[in-house]
Amino acid sequence: MNPASNLAFVGPMGAGKTTIGKRVAALLGLRFVDVDQQLEELTGARVPLIFECEGESGFRARESTLIAQLCDEAGLLIATGGGAVLDPDNRRRLRASAFVVHLHVDVDGQLARLARDRSRPLLASGDRREKLTALAVQRDPLYAQVADLRHASTGGRPDAAARRLAALIEQHWQRTRIHAPA
Repeated sequence: MNPASNLAFVGPMGAGKTTIGKRVAALLGLRFVDVDQQLEELTGARVPLIFECEGESGFRARESTLIAQLCDEAGLLIATGGGAVLDPDNRRRLRASAFVVHLHVDVDGQLARLARDRSRPLLASGDRREKLTALAVQRDPLYAQVADLRHASTGGRPDAAARRLAALIEQHWQRTRIHAPA
């Protein structure tokens, strides 16, 4: 058990970190923050443009800075990007400040969910199955390393999936409440 004041979702693209995360945050009374969306708001540029202009390393540096800032807050559900776990400092910060849930989906599930999605820079060219498989080989051990709870993000309606996941989180998360100063 990881006592923490935040909740964080990690996992591959298409796992439902944003879709399910928004709903779980509402059910648990947390403020939802999607790291990629927050970066877009802060920079005024879409993630693919950040990748194009600054490369993946530039994007990852921005992502790490934002994760560090979010981990200093409390009462958040932080939905990370799929590659956030690549940075050891991100993994350390998430473990220290959040109960981390690994939303898992297999490559076939990702392909189905991302079939019409053209906004993912890492899937912009080449064989999608091959790329997703390579990403899974690289990142799955890192998701496992940082996660307090692993949850299969399988089919079903997002509302029902969020209710099931919220109930599971409530069973396992030793939530640290932040008290307002007197």
